[in-house]
Amino acid sequence: MNGEFYLPYLINYSYPTVEGIAIFCVAMFTAIIANAEGQAFVATILGDSKPGATDRLHFNVFLHMSLLGTLCFFIAGFGWVKQIKFNTAHFRRSPRVSLLVSRLSGPLANLLMANIAASLSWVLSRYDVEDNVFSTIVVLNVTMAVYSLIPIPPLPGGALTEIILTGNNGFAKFWRGLCLVGPYLLVGLFLFFRLTGFEGVSSLINPIVLWLTNYALNI
Repeated sequence: MNGEFYLPYLINYSYPTVEGIAIFCVAMFTAIIANAEGQAFVATILGDSKPGATDRLHFNVFLHMSLLGTLCFFIAGFGWVKQIKFNTAHFRRSPRVSLLVSRLSGPLANLLMANIAASLSWVLSRYDVEDNVFSTIVVLNVTMAVYSLIPIPPLPGGALTEIILTGNNGFAKFWRGLCLVGPYLLVGLFLFFRLTGFEGVSSLINPIVLWLTNYALNI
């Protein structure tokens, strides 16, 4: 990757190449697996174990892919995974806190994946090997980690909104409605940003993504 890059980090739609598309998809797959399995792993540690469950601890990226979440990757450079189902009654301590920790472990896993990829990119650079794969993995994982904190479901940050709203019976119905429209709201919002050039919330988030990515890659 060149020393300068722009966000959102996307496929070059003007001049797409097989290599560019393949690298982007590999990076996207690693981000999806890290996020989904990170949530599942921590939830299992906290007591919500589901032996044989099809939505956790299998590392099959295609079972973790959400249609709209994957589409958002190609629009905004980040997305989300198919919802990992938790049973808060199984958490050993403080179900609400355990739910929040489990959800936010997804973005944390993305940062860990970015750190591993950055280390491999650094090793390649010591041998003067040009790297585009691992550096792209770094960018997409950092982007997914930071944008996942937006408190709108189905993003992991939505867990904070869930805790606040479901704690009041009057807002429980609103939360269920937000879960239904949330994916469409996110795709529509970032598609609008993409088409109009209006940055919106990205003007606040992208500087964080850039700083973390540059720090990891030592740019």
